[in-house]
Amino acid sequence: MNPNIQPLTVLSDERIREILVKRIDYQKQAVGIVVGVIEPNGRRIVAYGKLAKDDARTLDEDTIFEIGSVTKVFTSLVLADMVNRKEVALDDPVAKYLPVHVKMPERSGKAITLLDLSTHSSGLPRLPNLKPNDPSNPYGGYSVDDLYQFLSAYTLPRDPGSEFEYSNLGAGLLGHVLACRAGTDYESLIRSRITEPLGMRDTGITFSPPQKQRMAIGHSAMLTPVVKPEIPPLTLAGAGALRSSVNDMLTFLEAFLGYKETPLAPAMKAMLEVRRPGPAGKMEIGLAWLIFGDGAFHDGDTEGFCSFAGYNPKAGTGVVVLSNTFTLTGVVDVGIHVVNQKIPLANPEPPKHRTAIQIDPKLLDNYTGRYQLPDRILEITRDGDRLFMQAFTQAIVGPKFEVLAESEKSFFVKVSGSQITFEIGPEGRANSLTLHRAGREPIPAARLS
Repeated sequence: MNPNIQPLTVLSDERIREILVKRIDYQKQAVGIVVGVIEPNGRRIVAYGKLAKDDARTLDEDTIFEIGSVTKVFTSLVLADMVNRKEVALDDPVAKYLPVHVKMPERSGKAITLLDLSTHSSGLPRLPNLKPNDPSNPYGGYSVDDLYQFLSAYTLPRDPGSEFEYSNLGAGLLGHVLACRAGTDYESLIRSRITEPLGMRDTGITFSPPQKQRMAIGHSAMLTPVVKPEIPPLTLAGAGALRSSVNDMLTFLEAFLGYKETPLAPAMKAMLEVRRPGPAGKMEIGLAWLIFGDGAFHDGDTEGFCSFAGYNPKAGTGVVVLSNTFTLTGVVDVGIHVVNQKIPLANPEPPKHRTAIQIDPKLLDNYTGRYQLPDRILEITRDGDRLFMQAFTQAIVGPKFEVLAESEKSFFVKVSGSQITFEIGPEGRANSLTLHRAGREPIPAARLS
């Protein structure tokens, strides 16, 4: 053991299993969760739950999950490696690696750099102008040409490098330009630079038939299976397209902790050396990794999955948590609590079982319109006898979700459990609504004229 390592008191396997049993069987927050721990004396894994709600097969260390935004760590590791090889520089303008016809937005004479993309300080929004028909596939149909058109037309709200704003668009763009620089596609770049050198055979985007048999099925917050495309959209793959297993992710963290020799070691070290202010001033951000105290972590979620990966170099300890269910609570609290029992677990309530009813379709016209939330507009539209909601800002168009009636004035979103209650004015039309989301204060929203 490295004499400089200061080991942490990590939860026992028995205690981790108790947490998973409670989270899955009693709080109904997941169909299955796998937790992996890497310590100075080796790795251990605790799994509980099933591959899918109606599948008797249990999860294990080799079950493959979507890891969502943990993908961003892989993208920025490639960036650090390319910098180490002198193929790119952190202060290179992004425009340097895009076709000449693409007009990257600038402000105050400052160009967006590769470092800005990696540290979420580019000034680009969280998402581009996505207009998906399928909520489970919000990036579906979004092409490279769509990306280029958006960038060429976008006006930055602030100077590049001046402020943190989490951006899937920025991370996806970083993956795209690095692949362009390497003359390959994103998945091939990750394979050649990271997963093959580290022996991570179950990490990638496309998989063999035997691997597909080990893929977990994603579930909504209401524990209903989510049907997804076999291969996710790839234009912004660097933001969240990778899938992996707990075994592979522990191998990944082993390398960061120095337990596994790798030529990527200098790049891994460099990812924590460049730092900028992170979310809400409470933490810093390196190259993709969020840094708090002595630890670095990243979490992720997709429609159907939640993930967490974190490590503490001084303690020689790392944790991975993968779940095949999307919930607002996520699994960050589990990952942090495993290594720091002073930080309590979240105590989510089981999702309420809601039953959809049929109401007179003519009533739906009373609810259509736009409603002003504090940070965005919520649009309610009707299509025949179905009602839909879609949130958007000036720069971002979110996915469209169907809302189902449970009374004449109350509706809910099946995939998330969110609820909308309409307030009806004297003329019979809604003049406001209240948005209810699990674990958050209700948000009122007045109808816009």
